[in-house]
Amino acid sequence: MVRPTRYVFCFVLLFAMLSGLLGGSVVLAAQEASNGSASLPPSQEEPPPEEPPETKFEAIPRYPVMRAFSGEIFEFEISLVYQGSEPRAFDLDLTVPVGWIGEIRPTYGEFMIESITLEPGKTYPDKVKVLIAPLAGELPEPGEYTATFNAGSGELKDSVELTAVVTEIPPTYNLYVSTATLRRNMEAKAGEDNHLTVIVENYGTGTIDNITFTSTKSEGWSVTFTPYKIDALEPGLQQEVDIVIAPPAKTIAGDYNVLLKFLGEKATYTLEMRVTVITPTIWGGAGIGIAVAVIAGLVVLFRRLGRR
Repeated sequence: MVRPTRYVFCFVLLFAMLSGLLGGSVVLAAQEASNGSASLPPSQEEPPPEEPPETKFEAIPRYPVMRAFSGEIFEFEISLVYQGSEPRAFDLDLTVPVGWIGEIRPTYGEFMIESITLEPGKTYPDKVKVLIAPLAGELPEPGEYTATFNAGSGELKDSVELTAVVTEIPPTYNLYVSTATLRRNMEAKAGEDNHLTVIVENYGTGTIDNITFTSTKSEGWSVTFTPYKIDALEPGLQQEVDIVIAPPAKTIAGDYNVLLKFLGEKATYTLEMRVTVITPTIWGGAGIGIAVAVIAGLVVLFRRLGRR
């Protein structure tokens, strides 16, 4: 009786285990039916939809303040940083101070632009150049001059101020030399000192220092200057210089060129003179005597013929 009892006990135990498993499956099925769907493990959940990138725009000048001498051109570089989902065209505009002009150009190119299309997601932002300068011939007084750069596309807008600092008006150096008669030709007698007066003037705004004189002339000629140099010539002032040109005594009559050079530390000038060498006085007197003798002879001859 012991062996049948064991078989019955094992059968009951196996039946209980199967009942527990089937009961759990039924409960799980009932829960799924009540919820309408089954929950997936966390590792298998669907990712949330990606949100579109935030749309932003910014204009960033590399050097918003620059300084230079009056009359020079100021060149600014501006980066256009755009973040969005699609390309957009941005209008560009520039406002400059009174008495100034301005241009917007691409980084590489000498032409002007009024708009630019920006692509999103670029590693490096697009850049433009902004040039501002005073009107031709104008020299602004030292100070700060501000221009405004604007860029926009619909609701995306930005503007930056660009400041040009004029530090000082640079001095100019302009040397000019003329003769007292304003003529660039003269007569000279061979073997004699021939004087020429020239006027050295400083038309610039800065002092010209250490003005020396030299000449280029024919062989054997002598050219001397008095004074032999000018230590300093202030703006707007002038000084006379006496020049002695002496051709050799045996110079053949004719035209010769003499270059007079005035060399300052920051300005120079070259005056070209045409020198006409005339016949020496002794030959001129002889010629006059011959002419008088011929005329006198003709007069005597006419008188004798008239008496006959």
